[in-house]
Amino acid sequence: MPPNTTATSGDKPGTSGRKKGRKARLVVILLVLALIGGIAFGAFWSISTVRASFPQTKGSVTLEGLSGPVDVKRDGYGIPQIYASSDADLFMAQGYVQAQDRFYEMDVRRHLTSGRLSEMFGKGQVKNDAFLRTLGWDRVAKQEYDTKLSASAKQYLQAYAKGVNAYLKGKDGRDISLEYAALGFTNDYKPAEWTPVDSVAWLKAMAWDLRGNMRDETDRALMTSRLTPQQIRELYPDYPYDRNKPIVREGQYSALGKSFQQDGASSGTSAGTQGSQGTTGTPGGTGTQGTQGTQGTTGTTGGTGTTGTGAGLTGQLTGLTKVLDDLPTAVGVNGQGIGSNSWVVSGAHTITGKPLLANDPHLSASLPSVWYQMGLHCRSLSSKCQYDVAGYTFAGMPGVVIGHNGKIAWGMTNSGVDVSDLYLEKISGDGYLYDGKVRPFRTREETIKVAGGSSKKIVVRQTADGMPLLSDRDDELVEVGRKAGVDTAAPDRGDGYGIALRWTALDPGTSMDAVFAMDRASDWNGFRKAASLFDVPSQNLIYADSENIGYTLPGKIPTRATGDDGSVPAPGWDSKYRWTGFLEQDELPYEYNPKRGYIVTANQAVVDKDKYPYTLTTDWGYGTRSQRIADLIESKIKDGGKVSTDDMRQMQLDNSSEIAKLLVPKLLKLDLDDPEVRKAQKLLEGWDYTQDADSAAAAYFNAVWRNILKLGFGDKLPKELRAKNQCLWVERAGSTGPLDDQTKVRECGQRDADQAQPDGGDRWFEVVRTLMDKPDSQWWQAPKSGNRPAAHDRDELFTRAMIDARWELTAKLGKDIDTWSWGRLHRLFLKNQTLGLQGPEVLQYALNRGPWKLSGGEATVNATGWNAAGGYGVVWVPSMRMVVNLADLDKSRWINLSGASGHAFSAHYTDQTDKWADGDLLPWSFSAKSVDGSTKDTLNLRP
Repeated sequence: MPPNTTATSGDKPGTSGRKKGRKARLVVILLVLALIGGIAFGAFWSISTVRASFPQTKGSVTLEGLSGPVDVKRDGYGIPQIYASSDADLFMAQGYVQAQDRFYEMDVRRHLTSGRLSEMFGKGQVKNDAFLRTLGWDRVAKQEYDTKLSASAKQYLQAYAKGVNAYLKGKDGRDISLEYAALGFTNDYKPAEWTPVDSVAWLKAMAWDLRGNMRDETDRALMTSRLTPQQIRELYPDYPYDRNKPIVREGQYSALGKSFQQDGASSGTSAGTQGSQGTTGTPGGTGTQGTQGTQGTTGTTGGTGTTGTGAGLTGQLTGLTKVLDDLPTAVGVNGQGIGSNSWVVSGAHTITGKPLLANDPHLSASLPSVWYQMGLHCRSLSSKCQYDVAGYTFAGMPGVVIGHNGKIAWGMTNSGVDVSDLYLEKISGDGYLYDGKVRPFRTREETIKVAGGSSKKIVVRQTADGMPLLSDRDDELVEVGRKAGVDTAAPDRGDGYGIALRWTALDPGTSMDAVFAMDRASDWNGFRKAASLFDVPSQNLIYADSENIGYTLPGKIPTRATGDDGSVPAPGWDSKYRWTGFLEQDELPYEYNPKRGYIVTANQAVVDKDKYPYTLTTDWGYGTRSQRIADLIESKIKDGGKVSTDDMRQMQLDNSSEIAKLLVPKLLKLDLDDPEVRKAQKLLEGWDYTQDADSAAAAYFNAVWRNILKLGFGDKLPKELRAKNQCLWVERAGSTGPLDDQTKVRECGQRDADQAQPDGGDRWFEVVRTLMDKPDSQWWQAPKSGNRPAAHDRDELFTRAMIDARWELTAKLGKDIDTWSWGRLHRLFLKNQTLGLQGPEVLQYALNRGPWKLSGGEATVNATGWNAAGGYGVVWVPSMRMVVNLADLDKSRWINLSGASGHAFSAHYTDQTDKWADGDLLPWSFSAKSVDGSTKDTLNLRP
């Protein structure tokens, strides 16, 4: 069956992914039929062609440049463990092995980071390339390599590149991957040699995923076209410190030992947001910069802020978000919904008496998975060979990013700190206004080569302090900038405002050094020292050794002028809105062996804002997952209970819906006239709020939740935030009479389904929670639609949502509610992020896999994320899961989303996915004895 066919209701969760053998046979048949039918690439893709690119995993290979023999031992899942006698040999072998399994993925990544996708895929990628060239990731990576990285890091990167190139030597594209065979029919592209800078640049792509609140910054500005200041504040409620605890509660924030107890007490947050029609924002908390409304009226700030954004900015940001949304999903879901879970439990509360550490980063689903599992082992630790580490890394980058060595373990989650700001720039001629004077832009010309077409030249403009002008990359932004109204406090518009980006990752840094240093660290002090090098992206780092647990926040985190909290775009023409510096590492919070005996990080607030002197961000995650994890740990350790490795695994799979706990009691009290809707309502009776794949109640509740959000909020948001398939009849601009056929215009959303609002995450949990005791709020009002009655209050809107959900699921799953299940709606498709999305249909079928019917949901510990504005399909996932046992590292467990291989018909392409979907973990061998016991294939690399 085609890859998008819906699995029947009788399938078990994950079972469709198990049909690999049948699918492989069907693909062979398809290729034969393609050959008979005269399709050219069908002839080219013989079975021998497919197999030609599979890696050699047994026997012996000679590699020029090795100083001694290296052994590559692969287990039954193809996961490699490398043994060498020098650092250089170890990393050279790592490059060779990763290229064996994943070179096509590596090649696409470096073309992405350097803005050269058009060289591989043609003119459809020119716009993306132009945007990425403007950011200049590869240029910054080159500066890092030349000026910032240590001599040893450069040596390791050179050794890694040497290994990759040893693999490429003498190979045609078809010998490397079947994707190159397909590309050969459209262009004459041939892979170039790997360079050390190619490895460094990938860290920029990951930093882009985890860059902070840029989306919230643009969304708030876009909302001013339709919403009042009070409405915007209601959609960004205060962080609930009284209910969801921050990460650091017993820690410190300076080398001088300044301590602060984090008891969760708080007094609410800041920003008074000034809104549409130029009305004045009401201060909230201490107040910061307000967002000024449309119609060119001067805005009053919500605190000490001095300027806002007008209609011109709304149009410009619309263009910017379109460009951001269009970037390939290999870079993640572009900052939306990306989170992660990690936690560590001290030995006082574990069965083994030693710490346990868990981690599962949430990223967009891709095939192959963004992660690559491996071990890097020196046969004997010495100054010549310093590494004995295993875990997860990225194909294309040396070292291990998350995992453990023989002494310590560590995990990461996104901290969410605000490390990027958008600036409005008043453009004047060839320059921009800055403190009353016109400064010239720094410019450079870039040539984008296009496969099968003519090259395109672009000019990149940057401010004197290096901020790229992103608005140059969209023609719509230029036109809107010419026509937009501006407020009277701002400089005259001239040709319109531009939009520039200040972002820490555009400064050369030392994160690559941090990876190597963490891999070598043997204790808390060494780990903290290594973490201080991890400047971009800023991550929550948890730690464990055999006796201790800890947390530290590293990163290059900017400080801003008084009154500027980074929550809305700032005026570039005023120097006082430029960053004033960066926090010192000893000013950042950390925690070591807290009395409670555990530490949880899941993108919640790092610290209570009232007990920490610096602003890290105004846009934390709202702590739903983190508090649930903490509650699970507390319930396990109360009365002296102990936590096991399997308990940690079970916590990772927790499917409990926190918003369901709030809403279901109210939904069950509603009187419903339609007997078919009452049948659906009864599904919620006795439901334990768990979102298992086979749960009919979970399917119905999530449909109700989606319709509550659509009726209450989605239909009130501006088109720039709504999903493309969501169209409304709205009053035509300039109309003054009643809404009728003469004054209505059809207005459709502009965002891709996985980027739209309301997305249904835990910010929306908090929005609804704060409005529950306001049953007459205007948010609970909705107009009549078809035969659906208008809603005038909360209960009427909830009733309407229950009716709409019933008939939505009838259309999707059938009238018989006994056949409903959450997994039939909530499905995961794994897709090759290039040819699997836009190649010929037979090629997509060959490269893609799925669906898997999944448990879990949005803002759930088992965070199989979906976007309520766009549908129920899975758009981000726990990209891997691991549990490290510090009592016996060989009893640690791990799993990847896909498999070790990037080759579509390898046995290891998706051989971990079924187990991942079922919540299983694989044994994780570390000691030489354990690795030998699990080894299936051994490849000897010889000098």
